[in-house]
Amino acid sequence: MPAISSIYGIDILEDNVRECRRRLFEIFDRQTTARFRAKAREKCRETARYILERNIIWGDALTLKTVSDSPHPITFSEWSPVGRIMLKQRDFTFHELLHKDRAAPLSLFAGPDEALVSDLGEDVFIPTPEREYPLTHFLEVANADEQGL
Repeated sequence: MPAISSIYGIDILEDNVRECRRRLFEIFDRQTTARFRAKAREKCRETARYILERNIIWGDALTLKTVSDSPHPITFSEWSPVGRIMLKQRDFTFHELLHKDRAAPLSLFAGPDEALVSDLGEDVFIPTPEREYPLTHFLEVANADEQGL
């Protein structure tokens, strides 16, 4: 799951998005079936499909919005593993990820007007999530929205 949850993309053509998701899922499914054989669960496949739907977006990278009858800001989900079976999902808008001038200082010693810098003296950007979800078992991620989590 870590590999598939680290893939992101935007394309303005819907058929390219569908084909990309299909091909990535086929690779995932082939590798999962080869590794786990009969133990490969359909719920795991559902999770992979859901993550690909969330992270391979039909959108316009110039307008930073989805392409549909009701466009909305492009949003990507970050999937952080916690332990072996839990995932933490945080949603970030593409706009926020591109505009790092909104970064707030995180240091206990930095004042409100001071920029956050790394040990190497480089600017640090830590985006603010649009939404955070509770820890969820990786096999239940695809159902989290339906359950109101």
